[in-house]
Amino acid sequence: MRIDVLGVGFDNVTMDEAVERGMVLLQSQGTHYVVTPNPEIVEVCREDPEAKAAVNGADLVLPDGIGIVKGAAMLGTPLKEKTPGIEFAAHLMEKMAGEGKSLYLLGAKPGIAEQAAKHLADQYPGLAVAGTHDGYFKEDGPVVEAIRRSGADVVFVCLGAPKQEKWMAKNGAATGARLLCGLGGSLDVFAGVVERAPKFWSDHGLEWFYRLCREPKRIGRMMKLPLFLVHVKQEKRKK
Repeated sequence: MRIDVLGVGFDNVTMDEAVERGMVLLQSQGTHYVVTPNPEIVEVCREDPEAKAAVNGADLVLPDGIGIVKGAAMLGTPLKEKTPGIEFAAHLMEKMAGEGKSLYLLGAKPGIAEQAAKHLADQYPGLAVAGTHDGYFKEDGPVVEAIRRSGADVVFVCLGAPKQEKWMAKNGAATGARLLCGLGGSLDVFAGVVERAPKFWSDHGLEWFYRLCREPKRIGRMMKLPLFLVHVKQEKRKK
């Protein structure tokens, strides 16, 4: 049973359990997808029914960030731990490399996915990168067909939320891939053009503040975090 946080159902798993489930999905028939909502995405889902349906329709919904974990605890339905999407992806690629699985990278600015592919191929020997495509496309059809032709087992869809969640819900099956993962800005990190918060900040639930300090223009998006907590408190009072 999923843990409901303001209408979004999260799978209550540790990182190891999440990766294990991801590998089971990868080895199962059909197409599956993983989403990694943070408080900002939960707030989007409150206002956008299509986004909410896409998120809740995923085969695996992982809490990306300490805000979701705190929110669930405030509601009396604690989650085991936060499972950041980028860390989930890293562990998944380790497993994939060991089994010779292939990966397609979709998203970011032109050139970033190719740069990320080179870094990942070096970092995970045995991981086959089947192809790449930037996130600046107007029509889904040619991109879906390119992924299908590549024969990729897994697709990292990094188009930003909620676009990536809607894209996976709509196009996932047509790609022919077994597993798609919505991972926001992860390609920039994999490419080495954006640095993740140091371990201290991440361990103390301050990764969001580190990113804000590095990118002050994110202030508008970050304001959704206190709004999320306000809505959690309101929901708690209702209960």
